[in-house]
Amino acid sequence: MAPLLNPYLNFDGTARQAMEYYREVFGGELNMHTFGETGGAGEEYADKIMHAMLTTPDGFTIMGSDGPPGMEYASGNNFAVSLSGEEEDTLRRYWEKLSDGGQVSVPLERQMWGDVFGMCTDRFGVPWMVNINTRQG
Repeated sequence: MAPLLNPYLNFDGTARQAMEYYREVFGGELNMHTFGETGGAGEEYADKIMHAMLTTPDGFTIMGSDGPPGMEYASGNNFAVSLSGEEEDTLRRYWEKLSDGGQVSVPLERQMWGDVFGMCTDRFGVPWMVNINTRQG
């Protein structure tokens, strides 16, 4: 399967409600994981959404999350463009080009959920997230 390009929306504690709303609007399958499920934050964030993914019957994919501790939320900086898939060489090539001349906020490396992930803002100010799905086993 080819890499997936989609919006990734950040919310200030309302990710669950927003993603459920988008499911009502577009239909489809919604999967959500909390910070508590992954051990990624303290107790006050345990029920907040670390990652949500809506896949619609029309082929749309919308991802979202509540901002993690320490990440300031402000209207206007509450989105990113997400690139994800299993094609490691292709996704690493995209990462190298997108991060060149930009600013890396999370280096592209293995994360606690097992995938290789990184975040950067390209030289034009567009935020990008790259997630390389890895198979455990």
